[in-house]
Amino acid sequence: MKTITKIFASSLAAIAIFTTTNLNAQTMTTTDAPMMESGMGFKVGVGISGGVFRDKSPLDYAYGADVKLQWDLTPYVAVTASGGYTKLMGKDNVLDVDFIPAKGGVKVFPIKRMYLATEAGAGFAIQDGAKTNFIYTGGLGYEFGGFDVGVRYEGYVNDSGSTLYFKKTGQYALRLAYNFKL
Repeated sequence: MKTITKIFASSLAAIAIFTTTNLNAQTMTTTDAPMMESGMGFKVGVGISGGVFRDKSPLDYAYGADVKLQWDLTPYVAVTASGGYTKLMGKDNVLDVDFIPAKGGVKVFPIKRMYLATEAGAGFAIQDGAKTNFIYTGGLGYEFGGFDVGVRYEGYVNDSGSTLYFKKTGQYALRLAYNFKL
């Protein structure tokens, strides 16, 4: 089985476990009340991110900015959609890739304010002759007072017909964002 298939299957299994498990807390205090609303809320997050690649990768580091829409279905599960700009910098300035990522995913909050997230989507290349990448992510984060800090692994699968071809690779990234409630 391919690695991407294993990662995708593991992510789906984790989501299924977290969304079907009944979690019980001790008692709710007055500071917990805003978190325990009925859910069904919308947030818009504006963030920046930076990441590094493994030694075997032809890429060195990445940076970008994004806008993420979050629809809280319940206090424990949210659906996300994001888009933005990402720049992947190659080692020795041999390969530089600019693309617009468009992803959709799920956030699960197993512990108050802490989340596990997974997303999948496409990276639309900006350069002529470059092909669209498949992007998949998995990570965890923490939301507090409107701020959102998260770490993730973001993998890229590139089309071999692309003029900017690079082997399947991925970055370990940090995202800092601020969420606005709508």
